[in-house]
Amino acid sequence: MDDNAPTPRRQPETLDPRAELSEFLRTRRARLQPHDVGLPSFGRHRRVPGLRREELAQLAGVSVAYYTRLEQGNGRNVSGEVLDSIARALRLSDAEHAHLTHLARPTAHKKKKATRPQHLRPAVQHLMDAMDGVPAYALGRRSEILGWNRLAAALFGDWGLLPPEERNWARLTFLSEDMRTLFDETWQQKASDMVSFLRMEAGCYPNDPLLSALVGELSVKSEEFRRLWAEHDVREKGHGVKRLRHPLVGELTLSFESMRLPDDYEQTLVTYHAEPGSPSAEGLQLLASWGVDAVDPERRRVP
Repeated sequence: MDDNAPTPRRQPETLDPRAELSEFLRTRRARLQPHDVGLPSFGRHRRVPGLRREELAQLAGVSVAYYTRLEQGNGRNVSGEVLDSIARALRLSDAEHAHLTHLARPTAHKKKKATRPQHLRPAVQHLMDAMDGVPAYALGRRSEILGWNRLAAALFGDWGLLPPEERNWARLTFLSEDMRTLFDETWQQKASDMVSFLRMEAGCYPNDPLLSALVGELSVKSEEFRRLWAEHDVREKGHGVKRLRHPLVGELTLSFESMRLPDDYEQTLVTYHAEPGSPSAEGLQLLASWGVDAVDPERRRVP
């Protein structure tokens, strides 16, 4: 054993809410320039990217000292009105505003225990099974794949063949070459969307050791994940279009819809569909006839 070998960094058991708040505010401030918010820009050389703290404090109507404490991670007793003012000054989206509130006022948004097991209601699985011609799957709060239908298995691969701990969209996105090949030119957007999803969940569950472990694993194993995680971007992606390159049926252009389940907001139902009569619709039909019969229905859900 080499006594001079560096000691591996131990991953924290949970994420640090103060550090998360500090970095989120700093990165949001850095993306704005004075001319973006109607302020004069004095001098050609600025020591910091984006707005200075005093400029942001002026826009938000708070003292520089107060905003500095907040950006240093000290959000104790901050009011909703102040957070609203800062969110407006930073031009945050609704998703970013909600994320800021979760980070700055974690006790104001109490959640159920983060480590409790997640179970998909049988009725949701039955609904997905009844979606003829529509690939569908359900995700948990850490991007766990909780259930899926047979066409989703034919499109994305038989997740039932994986150990339960590996049935996770974030892990597959960043660590599976098959997923990178499947999403082809839209993989970068898929990766960015997945990190944004995990960022929002981390804001709601900063003390979740399983989520922290997932972030730690992906940070160690994927340079792309580390880069995207450091950007602190958050957004809700409810719908969009993905172009896939499937090994059996070739190129597919599919629209997706992501819907939070109304009785369990921590679970998301995701469906994909093709424009009727399009080559992609024909490809899905062909994939259904070729690939579905090989999928064991008993493998479709996490035990």
